[in-house]
Amino acid sequence: MYLFFVDGQEIGETTARIAGPDVNHIKNVLRMKPGDGLRISDGESLCYNCRIQAFEEDAVLLSLLSRDEDGTELPAKIVLFQGLPKGDKMELVIQKNVELGVSRIVPVATRRSVVKLDAKKAEAKVRRWRAISESAAKQSKRTVVPEVSGVLSFKEAVDLAADFDCKLFPYEHAEGMGETRKILSAVRPGMSIAAFIGPEGGFEEEEVDYARERGFLPITLGRRILRTETAGMALLAALMFQLEK
Repeated sequence: MYLFFVDGQEIGETTARIAGPDVNHIKNVLRMKPGDGLRISDGESLCYNCRIQAFEEDAVLLSLLSRDEDGTELPAKIVLFQGLPKGDKMELVIQKNVELGVSRIVPVATRRSVVKLDAKKAEAKVRRWRAISESAAKQSKRTVVPEVSGVLSFKEAVDLAADFDCKLFPYEHAEGMGETRKILSAVRPGMSIAAFIGPEGGFEEEEVDYARERGFLPITLGRRILRTETAGMALLAALMFQLEK
């Protein structure tokens, strides 16, 4: 069943209203008709099963049938702190990690980040990244659109994660997989989890030391060297299997 995100103010007790670009998509691309079913979400926590009641020129009117209590969200808050990669790799990172259940994505400018964004370019990039997050959330039937924040420096990002319950730092010189399994097995529903992924070239020693001093746990993702766009997905997949029952 198709899912659409709706402003919470458009959702009433028994009816709801879809406005904006989705109206044309519903009418002319999907060719849906009155009586057809779909799902809507307020983009934060509430999701409903609905039926199309009628079409207006610039809106779709819905009847609310039931609230979806099961949801599709992971039972933990996972924030991906992604070192800025080259080219358009960030778009792939956002798309796939949203599908896997990440709660938020924070782009991070590290010492070895090749990409350098000025304020104007960063603003345009973030707008594009947020649109990709919403599109991926729709495709994967998420009830929440994960936020993509503005670009932070490495120290700003580490300090932002200071109070998280679990802080993970994939690093090529971390101890073996046994230690990583031990750390991941302690992850529980309800926890806040920070996952730091380095850019091409990884982290500098000074950055690793700074993160360790602030409680980050170095882990390994295996004996193979993963590309920056692959590492986050590997970690998110491992966390998904640990958290979902």
